[in-house]
Amino acid sequence: MSGYSSAVDQHLDVASERLITKPFVTVSLSAFAFFMYIGTLVPLVPLFIEGPLKGGELALGLNAAVFAIAAVFARPLLGRLADRYGRRSIIIGGALTAATGGMLMSQVDSLGLLMALRALTGVGEAAVFVGSATLIADLSPRARRAEGASYFSVAVFSGIGVGPVFSEWLLDDVNFERTFIAAGGFAILAAAIAIFAPARVESPEDSESTVDSGGHAAPPVRGLANSGIFKIIHPAAILPGAVLACGVGGLTTFFLFIPEYSRDNGFANSGLLFLTYALVSLVIRIFGAKLPERLGPRRSVTIALLSMAGGLTVFAAAPNVIGLWAGAFLIGLGAAFNYPSLMALTVNNASDADRASAISSFTMFFEIGSAGSGLLIGGLAQIVGKQLGFLGGVVSCLVGLWLLRTKLAPAGSDDGPNAGERKSDVHLAG
Repeated sequence: MSGYSSAVDQHLDVASERLITKPFVTVSLSAFAFFMYIGTLVPLVPLFIEGPLKGGELALGLNAAVFAIAAVFARPLLGRLADRYGRRSIIIGGALTAATGGMLMSQVDSLGLLMALRALTGVGEAAVFVGSATLIADLSPRARRAEGASYFSVAVFSGIGVGPVFSEWLLDDVNFERTFIAAGGFAILAAAIAIFAPARVESPEDSESTVDSGGHAAPPVRGLANSGIFKIIHPAAILPGAVLACGVGGLTTFFLFIPEYSRDNGFANSGLLFLTYALVSLVIRIFGAKLPERLGPRRSVTIALLSMAGGLTVFAAAPNVIGLWAGAFLIGLGAAFNYPSLMALTVNNASDADRASAISSFTMFFEIGSAGSGLLIGGLAQIVGKQLGFLGGVVSCLVGLWLLRTKLAPAGSDDGPNAGERKSDVHLAG
């Protein structure tokens, strides 16, 4: 094992390497196992809160908030630790931390203690995601990073999708203790698989320079990360992360409202709508993984945001079975395109030494978008109803579209059939 690790830890010119390699598969399998754990907790924790702990809706909301806030605050530090000590250590440590939190949940008898363990789990999740996503970027050739991010997201997405099915099956006899312990086992498995992953893979082309909008070598933005707000959020992640947060705002609206909204409009099984969303997103990410590079970030993210805005508009305008199916399809289409290009933009504008810090900052916007939209759009829906509340998600997507096309990727930045593969297309705007 040591020979393998030392080999993959050596500097690689990833531009000349295949995308799907043994280390790439190893990291993806570890991520799948870990997010099986996260997916198992998705229905389990709310049932535990409302059942044995006798909590209400406020407790459910606090559960989500505590997890997200802990992850947000942990990500900047975790990114710096991953840059300093290597990605593998962060993945293993995060998975074991999260496993500890999950297994201890089986023994709690108070909401306060459960919230503390949810915060611990949030920190562990942030560590695994930062370490894994960074290592995937390390292992991906520069021109194929959006494709690599797309394949990686399939592993994450699949784990989260399969986990709830396993959870509900294992919880058949309401044995919470057994289910929490079994869930923790998936996180431990993720740590075990990660032992065989490389600590880091440095790309010589990235350690030397990034590229400016004219395709010329430019100094990396690394120096900015040591002053002011950049001590917390890497500058390369700010604009891509802001656009991501707006898209996540639209997606969160779908997750928040559809279960009850579908039942109110004659469609009893909202799970089929979520399955439609998941399958559409997975199929596109698997068979269309190269599309973000071919289209370029401007086009691919525009498709993502307009698709999600369209899906939410359909929900509001056509609250019937056909409208629900069509909306779920459009949401899945948008979700498939939103993340990979924005991740690639972030990575390609950070130096090799700062890559984990940049990715940790970027992924932090997942929680920012989810928490912010949940509070704001949830409050709006409380006043005007779910049907009009969907329009809050539409506004979030349109704000993201404006940021994308005026600040992050203005007109002409990635035009052309192979725009995403040209170095001149990857730059920071504004």
